[in-house]
Amino acid sequence: MIQLPKLNQIERRTFGLHTAFATIDGVVLGILALNEFVFLKSMHGSNYQMSLLFQFSMAVFVLLFFMHEWLKRVPDRNKLLRQVAVVTRLPLLLLLFFPSNDSTYLATSFYHYLFLAIFLFYYLGALVINPTINLLLKNNYQHQHFGKLYSYATSMNKVIMLIVTFIYGVLLDKHFFLFTYSLPLAGLLSIISLWLLSGIEYKNIPLKTARSLWHAVGDSMRDMVHILRTNKAYFHFEIGFMFYGFSFMVSVTVIAIFFYQGLDLNYSSVAFYKNAYNILAIILLPYFGGLMGNIDPRKFSVITYSAIVLYIGFLMLTVWFPQYTEIAGVKLYYTLIFYVLAHGVFAATMVLLWNIGSAYFCPPEQAGSYQSVHLFLTGIRALFAPTLGVFFYEKYGFVITFLIAICSLMLAIAVNIWSYFKERKALKKSL
Repeated sequence: MIQLPKLNQIERRTFGLHTAFATIDGVVLGILALNEFVFLKSMHGSNYQMSLLFQFSMAVFVLLFFMHEWLKRVPDRNKLLRQVAVVTRLPLLLLLFFPSNDSTYLATSFYHYLFLAIFLFYYLGALVINPTINLLLKNNYQHQHFGKLYSYATSMNKVIMLIVTFIYGVLLDKHFFLFTYSLPLAGLLSIISLWLLSGIEYKNIPLKTARSLWHAVGDSMRDMVHILRTNKAYFHFEIGFMFYGFSFMVSVTVIAIFFYQGLDLNYSSVAFYKNAYNILAIILLPYFGGLMGNIDPRKFSVITYSAIVLYIGFLMLTVWFPQYTEIAGVKLYYTLIFYVLAHGVFAATMVLLWNIGSAYFCPPEQAGSYQSVHLFLTGIRALFAPTLGVFFYEKYGFVITFLIAICSLMLAIAVNIWSYFKERKALKKSL
């Protein structure tokens, strides 16, 4: 039984809408969780095309360079959220017209590129959605409740996601082209969830200026640079995130290829592994949500980055220890049991660190701006890291690619530890 802290009326209403959003969004994410595998296995897309599918989900944040200042001028962010939901999710209905046979996908790349274009449009919605979520929640939750309430809603999100992922994986093994119906459904559900989220009240005081949008781009750049130059702790935090993000993006596309080509997993097996680590994440999320509210995000990040080092390491061991047993059509590799445990810790901590970590370095009214900086830097590394991962794999193989990812993570850990203790030492000297 979840024990909520004592909430005021605004927090209770916000938590209700946030949880409703997270619940429906869990269905959407459960369907999208197998998207890369669907692209490889059902649509017969190439490795590089598949890397673009993931790359689009992050690279779009580069455009925050142009939108950051404009977003601050929008008088009604709630209305904008609803508009973006409709415009970016409706194109998923085009999947209803995709063919349901192997021969068409093998004969032409038209549907591969149309699929990529639809999801590029879908991911563009994140430019408004992600900073706005942080802004709405940070301005309605008290600081001491922020991490805990966010973790509760995210736990619900993950429970729904793992149920949907499991059912969807089993159904895909029976109907390879089920995605032509499930993805349009996901689009409609995403619109509903975002309309619910837009019900969270926020009275915005937009920036009043006569300066043109072109000048606003310059203002956006100066604002981002100012944040990074004046807030050293946040700057170091983002440097660590750059090393982590490079590692994650290099490895994530290659892991999908490894599951498909290296381990020959079916949809049910992939769904099983995703569900297994998400179950652990759900159990751990409330604990880590409370922990994040009590320790510096740089210390918290060491837990996250160490967990991904471990899960990539255990995945890599499967190359030399490929023993497995098969249960109800699911290939259970023994080394992947430890992969699941480490990935569970990573999933529970990263969802907090990535989504709300930046908010701990700033006052509530600047949460949207700090998240915009964070997302912009995410987009920068996404411009090259996913396809670079496929390049490393095709040139050097799985093991070298995974080792490159691990080395980058060790640098991320070192930066955050150095920054944290450097700041503590400076504070002691000033006392």
